[in-house]
Amino acid sequence: MDNLVLIENKILSPENLQPLLHIWRFKEQKIVFTNGCFDLLHLGHIDYLAKAANLGNKLVIGLNSDKSTSDLKGPGRPITNQKSRARLLAALYFVDAVVLFDE
Repeated sequence: MDNLVLIENKILSPENLQPLLHIWRFKEQKIVFTNGCFDLLHLGHIDYLAKAANLGNKLVIGLNSDKSTSDLKGPGRPITNQKSRARLLAALYFVDAVVLFDE
């Protein structure tokens, strides 16, 4: 399968994430969840996420939307738009799902 398709398939809406969570729970997979803006992804983020992934079988990342990031970080943020941030996170082999949220 095309690698870009594999990456895009990890970026899910909350509605599309739910069935996957049910499957993982049915298979007794330990699901780890974390969230953040991840604007200007850096080595500290990678280390944190890799360690989080080690805590279970599946890693789900809640990604702050552009609006949410702007509300939290201030004017001029995010520097990297939500689609790019989501794709960067989904490209990490130890990330199983990325879901955007506005809160």
